[in-house]
Amino acid sequence: MAKDGSRVKVHYTGKLCDGSVFDSSLEREPLEFTIGEGKVIPGFEDAIKSMEVGETKTVIIPADQAYGQKREELILVIEKEKMPTNLNPKVGDKLQVRQQSGAPVLVTITEIGEKSITLDANHFLSGKDLTFELNLLEEN
Repeated sequence: MAKDGSRVKVHYTGKLCDGSVFDSSLEREPLEFTIGEGKVIPGFEDAIKSMEVGETKTVIIPADQAYGQKREELILVIEKEKMPTNLNPKVGDKLQVRQQSGAPVLVTITEIGEKSITLDANHFLSGKDLTFELNLLEEN
């Protein structure tokens, strides 16, 4: 049985509550990680801990155990005049902006007004409960 410290290989398919797939490893290499290192969302890791090699199961991971709730402080409204002039922004576009510290952060344009653009730095899956179909392939 997989446990903290186990190195595992897992095939997975992640779905939203409407059944749409947001990610899957089935057409590529399986996900490989060590349980307990915090490299995957907590609910995913917890689900793998109780599995045996060869086992397949479906789990629902609440937002708090996935990418967390949406945080309002990560939604920014920028004046259009402060945006690069060569940018032709559209809702849904992803941009990389620099924080005051210089670190890059990925944002999504969520609204375009007459004089401003709204950017959301939340993970695109934040605030969502996720369903994963899991298949534990290896455990060492």
